Amino acid sequence: MSTRSMLSEAQVVAFVRVASEGEHAEIPVVATQDPELIRQWAARRGGTPATGEASESGPATVDVHDGGAGIRFNFPGAGPYRPIPWPEWFDNFRTHDLVFVYERDTPDQVPSPRYRLLKMESLKEKAKVID
Repeated sequence: MSTRSMLSEAQVVAFVRVASEGEHAEIPVVATQDPELIRQWAARRGGTPATGEASESGPATVDVHDGGAGIRFNFPGAGPYRPIPWPEWFDNFRTHDLVFVYERDTPDQVPSPRYRLLKMESLKEKAKVID
């Protein structure tokens, strides 16, 4: 995908789960709340769950201004955030009613690390979501 925003105004976004990830293949940007699909996406890119904010598991490490979600991924060669376990990452994900938005993998290309974490309400305001 180009350097433009992953979510342009009124863009169509497919909401997927592990079992339906291949559906709507013509739609390049998809969204999910499926923990297994999120873990698979991160694993394909060498990503690990992380945060910059203080939590029960440790102190703040990076000043993050994202509306309170505070969760991220560290990737090989770029890991400025404090690693956290998956259960903590998903607790935060659910507490903030987030949805994980990402670009589909393109055959014969390095998987894109681009993603966004949005509140479900915000995604529905920004895009046309189809199941």
